[in-house]
Amino acid sequence: MEEHMLPCMNKQLFGVECPGCGTQRAIAFLLEGEFWEAFKMFPAIYTLGLFFILLGFHLFDKKRNYYKLVIASAVLNGAVLLIAYFIKIYSNTVTN
Repeated sequence: MEEHMLPCMNKQLFGVECPGCGTQRAIAFLLEGEFWEAFKMFPAIYTLGLFFILLGFHLFDKKRNYYKLVIASAVLNGAVLLIAYFIKIYSNTVTN
C-alpha cells in the first residue's frame, strides 16, 4: 500500500514538511490496527475522523442540526493539527 501513496509536494519542493504530512501513513496504520503508531505519525488523525463523522451526520441527517458540532470539531482539529506541527518543527530543530 505504501508504494501507492502520494508524495508531499511541499516537502519535495521546499524540503519542509507540511502540517498534513503523515496523514496517509496514519490512515494505513489505522487500517492495520496500529492505533498508537497512527497517532504518533499524525496526531490529528482521530480529531479528523471525528470531524468527518460529524460532517457526514450534518450532510445526511437533515432532521437535526449538527452545525455547531461540525464547527467545534473543525476548530479542535485545527488546534491539534497546528500544535502537533509546531511540536514536530521544534523537536526537529532541537535535535538537528
